[in-house]
Amino acid sequence: MDDFSADQGGVHDDRGQQPGKSPAVPLVRAHVITASNRASAGVYEDRSGQVLATGLAELGLTVSGPEVLPDDAAALTAALRAAVNSGAEVIVTTGGTGLSPTDVTPEATAPVLDREVLGLAEALRRYGQDQTPYAVISRGLAGVAGRSLVVNLPGSTGGVRDGLAVLGPLLGHIVSQLRGGDHQQ
Repeated sequence: MDDFSADQGGVHDDRGQQPGKSPAVPLVRAHVITASNRASAGVYEDRSGQVLATGLAELGLTVSGPEVLPDDAAALTAALRAAVNSGAEVIVTTGGTGLSPTDVTPEATAPVLDREVLGLAEALRRYGQDQTPYAVISRGLAGVAGRSLVVNLPGSTGGVRDGLAVLGPLLGHIVSQLRGGDHQQ
């Protein structure tokens, strides 16, 4: 069974949630965007976007992408807006969150967001810091645009895996909230 199906078997905590998994939320659409000048130019394969798309699918989401774009703020903002308008409920970017002059993903994301989810961005960095000290220099944002969660992850496959570890247990509740659901007790 996938993590977002209506029926989950196995061991559950006192809220009916499998440990380390998201609560059941049916039919969650996700979109993956990779920000990378070199991957978009074909210099190398987009590995982080593939890891992200596979990881979200393993969590039970229906995934489109990765959509590979250059580190261009206008192009990234347009792609994020298009994903929100398409009805994707979870939109995750990979790449462009560092300190390089070409890293513009947070700047491209900010105008799309209606409100930030500061605690989620902090949790992503905190978890990543347990893996590598470089996680603290990620400038990735997390927030809500309409009824979509938008999250920026680093461009490394390790950073993506760390991000999935943080997002996995939270996505069901987040999507339920964005759909107008009640708070879990």
